[in-house]
Amino acid sequence: MIGASREALAAGRENLDSLTDNTSVDAAKLAEELSAVTTLLDREVSLRRVLTDPSRSGQDKAELVGSLLGRQVSGPTVDLVSGLVRSRWSGGRDLVDSVEELAAYGEIIAAQKAGKLDDLEDELFRFGRVVAGSHELRAALTEPKAGAAAKAGLVKKLLGGRAQAGTVRLVTSLVATPRGRSLEQGLASYARLAADRRDRVVALVTTAVPLSDRQKERLSGALAKLYGRAVLLNIDVDPEVVGGVRVQIGDEIIDGTVSSRLEGARQALEG
Repeated sequence: MIGASREALAAGRENLDSLTDNTSVDAAKLAEELSAVTTLLDREVSLRRVLTDPSRSGQDKAELVGSLLGRQVSGPTVDLVSGLVRSRWSGGRDLVDSVEELAAYGEIIAAQKAGKLDDLEDELFRFGRVVAGSHELRAALTEPKAGAAAKAGLVKKLLGGRAQAGTVRLVTSLVATPRGRSLEQGLASYARLAADRRDRVVALVTTAVPLSDRQKERLSGALAKLYGRAVLLNIDVDPEVVGGVRVQIGDEIIDGTVSSRLEGARQALEG
């Protein structure tokens, strides 16, 4: 997302923050309604073209949103979407992507307001690890021919009663309507949104054995100094790394594992 769309999304997030700062606004309900708006805009190509048409006035587009959604969703959702369509967009798909991102961000805000954001982050991470460890499960959740209802049912079976409702909604939305994203990309985007909410970065740490609390503290402190922000450690234990630590933050990888050094030596010998 570039240019005008990036600025429009930033403005939309500020509006969402302002709306949810009001204790009378139900952030979880707002998130669910934004998810429904995402589905509508994704399906109705002509509508999103109209709502992102630069030749139409922002007020005209906002009034159209009010007439279409006024009786379907709450006032805060109408206000937020109306604000979005008043902005300029580089393309119609950017509007849909932004509404979808704000829906996920709303779930994160709801979890934080309930004091459950740590749980939500951990549940999403653990779910990703479970899926990564099972080719059959990943295939069932990502098979294009499988219906959205079947995938949603599988998520409910896996997470129902074991995870927060917000976690279930986020994962269900991701597998039922991936919209071009892989499961891994979607889960990573949720992790980034949660980290942004708390002004920190997320590090995926892979080690051969579990780290002690002291080791975790030292590692997070070192990474915080390096990146200038607080760092959340998501730790994955993988005996195949042999020893050392592999850290991934976004697209950057710091690999100090024995297996990596052995692979480097093997390639050097073969070369």
